[in-house]
Amino acid sequence: MSDEIEIKILGRAGRITLRRPAALNALSYAMCLAVEAALDAWASDDRVALIVIDAEGERAFCAGGDIAQMYDAGMRGDYAFGHRFWFDEYRMNAKLFHFPKPVVSLMQGYTMGGGVGIGCHGSHRVVCETSKIALPECGIGLAPDVGSTLLLARAPGRLGEYLGTTGTRMGPGDAIHAQFADYFVPRADWPALIATLCDSGDWAAVDRAALPPPASPLADQQAEIDAFFGGETIRDCVNLLKLSESAFAQSALAAINAGSPLAVACTLELVHRARLRGTIENALEQEYRFSYRAMEHGDFLEGIRAAIIDKDKSPKWRHASLEDVAPITVAGMLMPLGAAGWNMQAKGYVA
Repeated sequence: MSDEIEIKILGRAGRITLRRPAALNALSYAMCLAVEAALDAWASDDRVALIVIDAEGERAFCAGGDIAQMYDAGMRGDYAFGHRFWFDEYRMNAKLFHFPKPVVSLMQGYTMGGGVGIGCHGSHRVVCETSKIALPECGIGLAPDVGSTLLLARAPGRLGEYLGTTGTRMGPGDAIHAQFADYFVPRADWPALIATLCDSGDWAAVDRAALPPPASPLADQQAEIDAFFGGETIRDCVNLLKLSESAFAQSALAAINAGSPLAVACTLELVHRARLRGTIENALEQEYRFSYRAMEHGDFLEGIRAAIIDKDKSPKWRHASLEDVAPITVAGMLMPLGAAGWNMQAKGYVA
């Protein structure tokens, strides 16, 4: 495990460091379980005043979950591994969201997919000049998950619908504007900040180290985003984008059309549902309904094949276009799973 992740108490801090820089610190199943075990142990440990989560390397904090594991199992017809991975990962995400002590995450480079689940649910989320945060799941036939639909739902205006369906990357200013991050601290200042946090256990050190964030291009586009992405269904949004000749509309439309039509349509509905209920529990439960069905009834395996395995970038989605995704199909992907569904009481955990 030490080859993938380092977990220890250092001074007054619980330290979690992702150690797979060559794999962009992708989260394996074992890493998810290790993080959960640390959260369980430290929640009531008086030695730990706060948690610091960081990662080795410059390219990425965490570029997502280790989807190669799920692909191999899914191609053998073993969907149970993916179900178990997501089920347990989501439980870890919920525990991180509800953790009773400050959690400081430092996210350099890429933070995507599963990386958002470990980096963006804490109380003190730090970005730097290299940070790029995104939810590109639709491009591989999956919908944003790990509780990210709650983050999308809480973003200003209709940013959540836009970010979830297009996979747009956020720089540090955008991430703070969209409420995926809280503080801008230059990368060169991180070692000193971490040392102070470990020595003192004082979360206010983050406030003292923070500088004004860079400008946010998303903030400048907020009015357009709100106008185009306020529809009840993805078809409504696409119709508005098609009627516009603006550079923004054409770029957004191209990004939407690059993703799995089924995943894009379900993503918009998931964001709406997350906004309606407003809890991490509901968001994860709804996301799991899609994830559970994504291999067998969705485009997940084909999306990974095209992007990661064969790298031909030419996925053959189940639906030729968004117009072919009927509302009843979206409803079917998000129907309750009964006894197989995700819930916060699973395996003894109660928030």
